[in-house]
Amino acid sequence: MKGLNDLLQLGNPLLYQVCEPVQQHELPSVTEWVNDLDNVMKEVRAKYNFGRAIAAPQLGIMKRLFYMNIDKPIVFINPVLTDLSEEQFEVWDDCMCFPNLLVKVNRHKSLTINYLDGNWNQQSLSVKDDLSELIQHEFDHLDGILCTMRAIDNQSFKWRN
Repeated sequence: MKGLNDLLQLGNPLLYQVCEPVQQHELPSVTEWVNDLDNVMKEVRAKYNFGRAIAAPQLGIMKRLFYMNIDKPIVFINPVLTDLSEEQFEVWDDCMCFPNLLVKVNRHKSLTINYLDGNWNQQSLSVKDDLSELIQHEFDHLDGILCTMRAIDNQSFKWRN
């Protein structure tokens, strides 16, 4: 079982790589990956008091998969974002890979995410505001993009209090 020490830190070259799609024959591995993601997220919550979702590449699993657990656990396999709103908003973003740094970014106010669930069934979810921001953050991880790369300007960084 992976733990907090397995979480990749800012600067690790794997965090900047584009992930490969999950293949259907890999579905048995998804359960193990999700267990690891859940465990690390719980450890981050216990230590840093934040964490609603985590992407597979944050643990060096270079697959297009992320896991969210707010009210209930949801696994997003091979997600695709559509219907990105023209309206955007500013938010101080955080990331488990650099837990004490906040980065001000612009995010789309709403979007739809199409994905496969843990049973390989096609799903669709429309979200707005903080969930839209969260899903964009996790989706970016799958493309090797960190919120530091989306900073509004060179003054859009601050330490968490």
